[in-house]
Amino acid sequence: MYVEKRKSGKGVKFYLVYSYREHGKVQKIRKYLGKNLSKEELRTEKLRAEKELKSVLQDLKTDVFDFSLTKNQVKKINDYEKELKIVHLDRIDWKRFTEEFVYNTNAIEGSTIQLNEVKELLENKKKPEDSEEIETKNVAKAVDFIRETKEELSLELIRKIHRICFTGSKSFAGIFRTVEVVVANGTGKILHMGVPARKLKLYLKDLIEWYQLNKEKFKPLALAAIIHNQFEHIHPFQDGNGRAGRLLLNYILLKNKYPPLNIMLNDRRQYYHVLQEYSKKKDMKPTIKFLIKQYKKTLNKVPTKKDKK
Repeated sequence: MYVEKRKSGKGVKFYLVYSYREHGKVQKIRKYLGKNLSKEELRTEKLRAEKELKSVLQDLKTDVFDFSLTKNQVKKINDYEKELKIVHLDRIDWKRFTEEFVYNTNAIEGSTIQLNEVKELLENKKKPEDSEEIETKNVAKAVDFIRETKEELSLELIRKIHRICFTGSKSFAGIFRTVEVVVANGTGKILHMGVPARKLKLYLKDLIEWYQLNKEKFKPLALAAIIHNQFEHIHPFQDGNGRAGRLLLNYILLKNKYPPLNIMLNDRRQYYHVLQEYSKKKDMKPTIKFLIKQYKKTLNKVPTKKDKK
């Protein structure tokens, strides 16, 4: 909010102005404060008007993904990607990546299946017997899906990724939640609350719209990071949001001809920290820096020689 002055005859009129986005466009609300006000009168009227505006802002705002940056801020975020060496994965690399990704992304969420067991399951040497083993094979299928799909980002694509991951293990696979959810740590402390279920579709639709309006503005890693973080902030499913979100991250990277990225189990605590920094402060810098480190770790595990893009 800010005070706007307008000349009116020999005097000056004062307005309190609030800017917000609606369907990708900037809208403004002006509240008249008075004419030829002294500093004290202006301060008093501004405080009064602020209280009135704050009581109705939630009803006035229709765009809930309130993430906007100046050109300079966008440039700074995009500049982080200068540190990256972009490489292409061959068939052997993809096999190794898929095994590592499936192991880490499931282990982050508490799976007890070890890397050697993941390899056995994906090589069809062992038939899945429980939900953890089913999800191991399903997440690998989801990796194949994001590699091959030509679909644009949509609510149906998001549902499809979740459905592939959890068919056979969760009754709500591919279904957006109608209940409230929270993320808690091992001691029960609440780290994050998903958006209210009644506003879920509004948040998701706004996310898709924001992506369509901004996908040319950001470099791939920054774009993927923003969408991933907002997806985790929303938490659209009853469970399985972490795995679906990390697949969504890689979907955007692959769609923009970047190699996939694996977030390591050993870095889980830092991963949760950068998600909280975004959710609380809308600060993307910690996430971008974190993902660059994860990229380097991911590509170090790729066994064959690569050509720079």
